Amino acid sequence: MEVGVQKDSVKELIKPLAAQLSDSLKGLERHREIGKIIDSQDEETRSELRDAIERLLKKMYKNEASDIDLGGPGCGNKVWYRIHGDKSPAKNAPEFSLIETDFLLHNLIMPSQRKHLLENRNLDFSYSLSGTDSISGARRYRADMYFDLEHLALNMRKIDNEIRPFKGLNLHPEVAKALSLKYYKYGMTLVTGITGSGKSSTLDTVIDANNRTVDSHIVIIASPVELVHEPKKSVVRHREVGRDVKSFKEGAIQALRQDPDIIVIGELRDPETIMTALEITDSGHKTFGTLHTSSAMESIERILGEVPPDEQNRVRTRLADVLTCVISQKLIPSLDGKRVLAKEVLMVTSSVKAAIRNNNVNEIYQMLMEGSEQGMMTMEQDLKRLYDRGKISQEEAINNANNKKRLKQLISETQY
Repeated sequence: MEVGVQKDSVKELIKPLAAQLSDSLKGLERHREIGKIIDSQDEETRSELRDAIERLLKKMYKNEASDIDLGGPGCGNKVWYRIHGDKSPAKNAPEFSLIETDFLLHNLIMPSQRKHLLENRNLDFSYSLSGTDSISGARRYRADMYFDLEHLALNMRKIDNEIRPFKGLNLHPEVAKALSLKYYKYGMTLVTGITGSGKSSTLDTVIDANNRTVDSHIVIIASPVELVHEPKKSVVRHREVGRDVKSFKEGAIQALRQDPDIIVIGELRDPETIMTALEITDSGHKTFGTLHTSSAMESIERILGEVPPDEQNRVRTRLADVLTCVISQKLIPSLDGKRVLAKEVLMVTSSVKAAIRNNNVNEIYQMLMEGSEQGMMTMEQDLKRLYDRGKISQEEAINNANNKKRLKQLISETQY
């Protein structure tokens, strides 16, 4: 009964607002007008509209959902949750029409964000529940707002405020040293993987380990900022692209004037950002970044492939000089119904540096296979480890291998 009352009150609030829209307005002009109408409302009205969305967000903590989707024809007026990997419409949530979700979603963002949304047809941002402490990261969400057949749609992912312990990464002592400012004062570490592979969680664990153990200044540039780190032994700055700084590139360049020890670039998503990351690392800083690649070799090739052919030799030399470590990871469905981390780890030894400089990246896989003393392993070796320990099935191991033929060989060598 309470849900119905809340739903009806929201509909009654939106009804007179929607009546102000001209029927002749279409597309972006219609959304600009919705924005103007929303911005002209008093805080009480806007708060009630926000409450309608925030009630849905709060349910995510009760039903153990990771994501919520609403708005646009694709949702069929329903609210959808992803719970334990499966996405389905909520049974006891209110239904909203397309015009109602358009108003509700416009109400969540600021005019500057709306301008970006209408110019780019997409907006990445972070969101905190009203009344929660956004500094400590309580009840925060990573949001993506976009268009679905000229109507607004929204996905929000719940940000896990719990930082996993560093020991849980099961890294070799040499790799752990490479990730610590205490032992390596400069150099670039890449954490790579597809969307949803846990890159952000791993990077947060590494940042937290440095924050707890080293007197330093850490600058995090992200789009959006997800988990917020409280300063412990380090000053920790969070700069959100679009809100605190215009771009990853500008954030990285500006960071050089902010006396940093560690610079974290949330995503190396374009050639300019990649080149900037190489330059600031080459200037003597410790840098962390993420890439959407599934292996260490693919990460190196991706960086080289982002620059023009006439620049590749120079970039190859610079990359060999600054790259310290690459961790490529996947989250694999485990036999207990959860997910377990599998990873490939490359330590950039003198042999690896030579292979990068001489454009012999294909030689690195063999170095990975034989580099266990330095903490190296291929994805296939780690998948086999998880299979041998009864964590994952053989089918999942093979499905997630980058080199399926090699994994089958590793498994058959054990069996016979």
